[in-house]
Amino acid sequence: MPILDLRQVSVRQIDRLLEEEARHWRDELHWDYRGAIELIKRFLDAHALAGAVALENGQPVGYSFYVLEDQKGLIGGLYVSPRHSQQAVGCKLLDEVLFSLRALPHVTRIEAQLMPFGGPVEESLRQQGFRLYKRQFMLLKLDSARQEPARLSAAFRLERWHDRYFEPCAKLIYLAYADHVDGEVNDQYRSRSGALKFLKNIILLPGCGQFVPAASFVLRDSVTDQIIAAVLTSEVSAGVGHITQICVLPGYQGHGLGRALMLTAIRALRGMHFQELTLTVTSVNANAVHLYEQLGFRTIRSFIAGVWPG
Repeated sequence: MPILDLRQVSVRQIDRLLEEEARHWRDELHWDYRGAIELIKRFLDAHALAGAVALENGQPVGYSFYVLEDQKGLIGGLYVSPRHSQQAVGCKLLDEVLFSLRALPHVTRIEAQLMPFGGPVEESLRQQGFRLYKRQFMLLKLDSARQEPARLSAAFRLERWHDRYFEPCAKLIYLAYADHVDGEVNDQYRSRSGALKFLKNIILLPGCGQFVPAASFVLRDSVTDQIIAAVLTSEVSAGVGHITQICVLPGYQGHGLGRALMLTAIRALRGMHFQELTLTVTSVNANAVHLYEQLGFRTIRSFIAGVWPG
């Protein structure tokens, strides 16, 4: 099976495969992926998307791409048509992409969060020295969700998102993930500058849907005025919300603040006539998984996040 550099392929050649991928995102994850597909197409048109494509009888059956961020490589996607051997093709594509990334002398870290459309590639990643983390994609039907009040004491002040919160919220994320597994999965959480870049990605760019400020909140300590918790939400398809971030400052954890913020976001989305809400969570984060299950979320797919530390 020939594997070509993705920059040698035209949009016309790969268009059918991209549309098939978008249908899987819609049908299995309730996510409108067409915006991301259009962005991929623009980069393909410019022959500027690094990656690999697998051909069978001259037709693309799978592809993977990566982007570079300073000294880090990010595998941005891996898709193989289910009409073909997803595991075999997916592993070949990953091998090619990883070979290219490791050939770049400045790359000292590689991250991959691979949605389950490229076949079971965990063993291939493990053999190449990746640390693997299971993640869950969870869904809540808002019309059947438990309706309970978000209990917050007078010690805290709830506020809707405003752009003036970028810097203090970046500090919150950095502190909240200092000793957290998600800081291992995504190294943007490990610095305030990285956390600020992460925030701008999920709020200003369309990769995680359209940001919904009316269902995004911060929580302040009434005495210190410090932002000590936040929940951020986007719309990933018509009537479907996605929690892009939920975090609580370590010294305030264990007091129901995360639950209260989730309930507040759920109530806001229900008031805007959203029907569903999704999120992703790392499986070893047992307390978070338990909270989401209590609120009525159920896992609809699992996927792998991998980190190669160089």
